[in-house]
Amino acid sequence: MVSKNTICLWYDSTALDAATFYARTFPDSAVGRVLRAPGDFPSGKQGDVLTVEFTVLGIPCLGLNGGPAFKHSEAFSFQVATDDQAETDRLWNAIVDNGGEESDCGWCKDKWGLSWQITPRALTDAINDPDRAAAKRAFDAMMDMRKIDIATIEAARRG
Repeated sequence: MVSKNTICLWYDSTALDAATFYARTFPDSAVGRVLRAPGDFPSGKQGDVLTVEFTVLGIPCLGLNGGPAFKHSEAFSFQVATDDQAETDRLWNAIVDNGGEESDCGWCKDKWGLSWQITPRALTDAINDPDRAAAKRAFDAMMDMRKIDIATIEAARRG
């Protein structure tokens, strides 16, 4: 059964591949029901995968193989809070090394064009430091990064 509120993500015939990657990569993630088209549709034929129900980190999603008309953009992203550098590295590298690309400030894109923010909790804590000078130092350090380096953020926070 589809959740009451589900994120629908548009793919060009690769929804099942994407869902399978997410399920392998992120905890509390799984591929659910796969719906094959009962008839031809604009971007596929009868029997092709039309939709895939899946969860990413417990969030219900639906992958729609809608064709090439729409692309993902940074206007939507998954923000993943990580607990340490090892988890940050593992998730970042899984996305980037699987045909994805790096971006700035902890952002990256997977090979399907979906944006991810791999955000260590240490970064969030640092930029919310009540000592606004410490928060600014951590923020400024982040602005020069691609993948977030927790040791560098903590050093900047300390001054």
